Amino acid sequence: MTRTNARQLALQLSFAVSAGSDVGPDAFFDEDYFRALPAEDALFTEIPGEEERAYINALVTGVRDHREELDDLIEQFSHGWKLSRISRTALAVLRVALYEILYMPDIPAAASINEAVELAKGYDEPETVRFINGILGSFMRSRGEALEEQSAETEPAEDAAAAENGPMTEE
Repeated sequence: MTRTNARQLALQLSFAVSAGSDVGPDAFFDEDYFRALPAEDALFTEIPGEEERAYINALVTGVRDHREELDDLIEQFSHGWKLSRISRTALAVLRVALYEILYMPDIPAAASINEAVELAKGYDEPETVRFINGILGSFMRSRGEALEEQSAETEPAEDAAAAENGPMTEE
């Protein structure tokens, strides 16, 4: 299983946990439960190995344990947007990416941002993808860290505008 697929599983689990689901990583990786999922998504055709499970568990647990801090950062860098106005999917993507940047130093920040943008493309509208990229780019600039590469096809000025204007919410 690739790191991208493991990250996508972590994103889906983080989303479920934030929505109040009682299916945590341990129950999720139960072989019988996991094998029942492929009908929903091709992502579930390969059960994660031990290394991927450790990564997914660390990410899901970390996002859950640091949610308040991550949400504070999201609000700070979304230029006045309340969390309630940001789609739940975008919040899950942002939380996962910020957690990786802050607490998983073995993963380059640029890789976390690029993966977040790519994952968001599969779940959200282009405006939301730009919003996510804008928030993550603003966060990195505030830390004084240069990104090794731009993570989306948008220009930095578009990213800043997207972070100010934000995405439409899921209502």
